[in-house]
Amino acid sequence: MIAAARQGDVSAFNELVLMHQAVVYNVAYRVLHDQDAAADASQEAFLSAFHALSGFRGGNFRAWLLRIVTNACYDQLRVARRRPTTSLDDLEVDPDHSTWLMDKAESPEEYALRQDLGRVIQAGLDELPPDQRVTLVLSDIQGLGYEEIAQSTGVELGTVKSRLSRGRARMREYIQSHEELSTRGGRLTTRSRSDGTL
Repeated sequence: MIAAARQGDVSAFNELVLMHQAVVYNVAYRVLHDQDAAADASQEAFLSAFHALSGFRGGNFRAWLLRIVTNACYDQLRVARRRPTTSLDDLEVDPDHSTWLMDKAESPEEYALRQDLGRVIQAGLDELPPDQRVTLVLSDIQGLGYEEIAQSTGVELGTVKSRLSRGRARMREYIQSHEELSTRGGRLTTRSRSDGTL
């Protein structure tokens, strides 16, 4: 499919878009925390990928594509920093983007706790510097390994580990500063898994 797309086969490229659009959009949404901005970054990434596909030298296509979308996110963050705005829509975390926290058998109270935790996690992500935020999203939300994150972000493996370590530490501090989530109901706690993820 990649070979056909490189030859200009639009239908083959459309298949690649269908295969990767969910991960591309989810990364953009978690980094930008805005549905419209994430959609714009995703569309920009796929257009850029289509135009740059002839230069793709093989290897991990997903990592190559994620590098393009993270660059598109960085561009949007730079623009937003120059003219910041706040949308009322940003005050709530869209449940569609919190599926990684979903539990089908949860009670209404557990659902409310999960929504609260989702808001705190997204707010904590928003507080991170963009490079740490991207690295944390790729690792702890999308499940990419160090090598693939390094390829996606265009940095050395040691830099990935350093950004991940600093980002996780800041997220732990942020979540622990919202102790009501760890004490209400006695179910949600701010502990880290053995691999250091939240």
